[in-house]
Amino acid sequence: MRTDSRLSRMLHALIHMDRLGGAATSETLAEMLSTNPVVVRRTMAGLRDHGHVRSEKGHGGGWALARPLGQITLLDVYRALGEPELFAIGLADDDPQCLVEKAVNSALSQTLEAARTLVTGRFAEVTLADLAADFDAKVSALQA
Repeated sequence: MRTDSRLSRMLHALIHMDRLGGAATSETLAEMLSTNPVVVRRTMAGLRDHGHVRSEKGHGGGWALARPLGQITLLDVYRALGEPELFAIGLADDDPQCLVEKAVNSALSQTLEAARTLVTGRFAEVTLADLAADFDAKVSALQA
């Protein structure tokens, strides 16, 4: 099963955008992420709709952060991406009348919802500034 890496990739791109200090074109971001500029534009449009980035037209235009990294959480970006599935585990629906299937699905649903609540709660606690600070610490350690 293929994993959805959009959250990780967009967090990566947003921190790079902060470090660039100006607008980054879809082409620049696409090259950085090894993807197509159309994919970048589509994904960034969702982030723009949620107020995290803005698009700047004209010479020197592109995508820029609309808010400081400290005001954007992992949960904000996760939601802007449409809340992709967190887990590959799913429920069976082969025989909705089967009582065993109902019992299994009930237990799995409750457990997955508890895990989802835990993960999204943690996402709400971590800002992009926290990730950038970790990056800065790693760069400093390499230079020491």
